[in-house]
Amino acid sequence: MSLQYQAVLWNRQKRIYDSVIGAGTLAYLALFVGAGILLYPTVTIETLLIRGFGTLALLLLHVVLCIGPLCRLDRRFLPMLYNRRHLGVSMFLIALVHGVFSIIQFHTLGDVSPLISVLISNTSYASLANFPFQVLGAAALLILFLMAATSHDFWLHNLSAPVWKRLHMMVYLAYGLVVAHVALGALQSDSNVALAAILGVGVVLVSTLHLIAAHKERRADTNTSKVLEDGFVEVCDVREIPEKRAKVVTIGGERIAVFRYDGKISAISNVCRHQNGPLGEGRIIDGCVTCPWHGYQYLPDSGMSPPPFTDRVPTYRTQLSGTKVLVHSCPHPPGERIEPSRIDQVAGEV
Repeated sequence: MSLQYQAVLWNRQKRIYDSVIGAGTLAYLALFVGAGILLYPTVTIETLLIRGFGTLALLLLHVVLCIGPLCRLDRRFLPMLYNRRHLGVSMFLIALVHGVFSIIQFHTLGDVSPLISVLISNTSYASLANFPFQVLGAAALLILFLMAATSHDFWLHNLSAPVWKRLHMMVYLAYGLVVAHVALGALQSDSNVALAAILGVGVVLVSTLHLIAAHKERRADTNTSKVLEDGFVEVCDVREIPEKRAKVVTIGGERIAVFRYDGKISAISNVCRHQNGPLGEGRIIDGCVTCPWHGYQYLPDSGMSPPPFTDRVPTYRTQLSGTKVLVHSCPHPPGERIEPSRIDQVAGEV
């Protein structure tokens, strides 16, 4: 997003990103199939490809799920977040190939449709040892398809951010289905230590990162200041806010980004209208608060996006008491301009 409307499409960075994903996929499959031929000479190429695409999709799903909490814990991981949807769509396509190859190999020799065969060939739902794990994989693939098909901003705009967000949070349901699919399928039919290790370490890693990130966010949300009689809250010292950046504070359960720029202080909602990105973790570029996730921009004193964009976020009144920054607890309507507080008079102290 910029001050002037310009379609991004596949820019140079995205082409490089997608090229790396493609090259990495080919390299992984080549190594997997090559090693499989050497270690298991009796296994067919078709089976090795099914396993190769399956394990690669599993690895990429873990990477996708780890990016979010890693960015909450360390800003240096943010570049991984910018094109996470490209990685997610690539992961779905790889999982789709795994599913198609599996159906072709195991469900095309009967007298019923292969897709129907997946659903009716095994109905032992009461047996843990013989549970129809194929259905779990198919359900996970359906969820991943819905996410991939709606990954473009067109769907985000038309479905609305809350609906789109709820849909894409189903990735955790898909992950649970995939874990069960592998545990009840490949790990029961073949004692593969490497696959078991990947799955076990992956589950522990994803769970641990999410718990640590959630604990960090909870601590930040509960670290609130007392509201004064006039509705203002002392949130920090001016010197704690880097130039053209923000300090994120929580007042009344709402996260607020307090920005310092050009001798002024302004406060806006920390929640980007695009995908609820953390505006306070971004910085001011060309006079606009720029979301670190996808570059959406807002004027710091009004919360409005520069023309021709119409997105807007709530604003908050600010005051300075010496070098102390105070923010009013009540938000103003999205897009309403609030006169910034001036820190010129305390420049010598700051």
